[in-house]
Amino acid sequence: MHVLFIIIIRGQLECFILVSFPAARHPSHAPSSYHSSILPFTPPSPTLPTSAMATSLLNPRTAHFEFLGPPGAFAITVGVPIAVYSLYYGCSEATGGCPPIPLESIPDRVLAALSNPDWWKSLWDTQATLIYFAWYAFCVLAWAILPGDRVQGTTLRNGHVKSYKINAFSTLLLSLGITSGIIYRFGPEAFTFLYERWVGFITASLLNAFLQALFCYAASFQQGKLLALGGNSGNFIYDFYIGRELNPSIGSFDIKSFNELRPGLILWVLINISMACEQAVRRGGLANVTDSMWLVLAFQAWYVMDGLYNEPALFTTMDITTDGFGFMLSVGDLTWVPFVYSLQARYLAFNQIELGPVKTALIIIVNVAGYSIFRGSNGEKNDFRNGKNPKNLKYMQTTRGTKLIISGWWGLCQHPNYMGDLIMALAWSLPTGFNTPITYFYVIYFTGLLIHRQRRDDEACHQKYGDDWIKYKQLVPYRIFPYIY
Repeated sequence: MHVLFIIIIRGQLECFILVSFPAARHPSHAPSSYHSSILPFTPPSPTLPTSAMATSLLNPRTAHFEFLGPPGAFAITVGVPIAVYSLYYGCSEATGGCPPIPLESIPDRVLAALSNPDWWKSLWDTQATLIYFAWYAFCVLAWAILPGDRVQGTTLRNGHVKSYKINAFSTLLLSLGITSGIIYRFGPEAFTFLYERWVGFITASLLNAFLQALFCYAASFQQGKLLALGGNSGNFIYDFYIGRELNPSIGSFDIKSFNELRPGLILWVLINISMACEQAVRRGGLANVTDSMWLVLAFQAWYVMDGLYNEPALFTTMDITTDGFGFMLSVGDLTWVPFVYSLQARYLAFNQIELGPVKTALIIIVNVAGYSIFRGSNGEKNDFRNGKNPKNLKYMQTTRGTKLIISGWWGLCQHPNYMGDLIMALAWSLPTGFNTPITYFYVIYFTGLLIHRQRRDDEACHQKYGDDWIKYKQLVPYRIFPYIY
């Protein structure tokens, strides 16, 4: 009976996260912890017939596949590295522009490269690999040495509560301090190596992501591991991609939460700085860096700083409470975030654009609007969750005893934080102008991602709330954009 009780609590927790309080685009921007609102919970009784039975009930087989099951998981596992490399070769001065010109020559050039052993060898850069893994080691060392409070996560379905060390923001400040010192002492040319060795750094990050995913998959078969409900299918390809173990750790070092915030997100900011330094070298100094580059650097650095400053918000997100740590998260954290999200800055390094004061002001307004919606909606949600209602928001009482906000930002649509995130994403691309659609790849990709998340949320909450969810959608009919979607 106790184990069944745990499973029911687990189901409620997942839906609570996904729908009542939807996660933001990146886990670093999720709301603060709500573990205090979960009902007290009794661990499994020691009177169960066998430990094997207890394990099977605590870690049931995955019955529902996402991403079209193993074939989809395999396609994404192979496709993500191809996409990251393609965004470089398809938008680079070394290959002829963004996109390379003439367009009709691209298929022949791709076939020629794939059939050339020298091209395959060019993907590997020993110096870039050493620098990358030194960077990762620096992040681990900073986590261990820098002071930080301990924050409790949500109650897991086995009754345990993980403790997390909070010092990601301090790691960012230390990294920026060292970077600033290098640039001040040796000039911007000393920090252009990320631009110059781009492909090698991509390969190094992919290697790290693959090794970590493989290690965590193998370690998940040790006795006593708590598995992710979605990553225990028994199929190697699918479980390797989704992540089999929920919270893989080495002692007090939690691999998943560490990768979510530190090495990839901070590297994203450092890459943007390297792109600005590359532009500065070409234009005769930092004083001549374009306004478009400064906008991208400021917008994205602020976004990362805001997320790391609110680090405790990570521990109630779907990535931490629901998803296992497999290749999906490792490649997303270590490769996709730093090397795809920095596309705009890399483009501006070799295609410099001066916006002027009017366009600059308009783009700032767009970004501020998106951030205000994003932060304002999350603030309303956090206050409401913590028993506060300073804006006297209206809500709908459900038969389950929970409440759903139906006014304020959350009365305009079901996911106003998603709307704010998408507006910010647009503001990050606008400084690149309209000469190429490639620099808007992130906006397009992110729109698809959030629509997919919204549909997952809708399905999960319909199962949780039943008829109440139908009534809620009648009161708040728009999903992300009012009057549009």
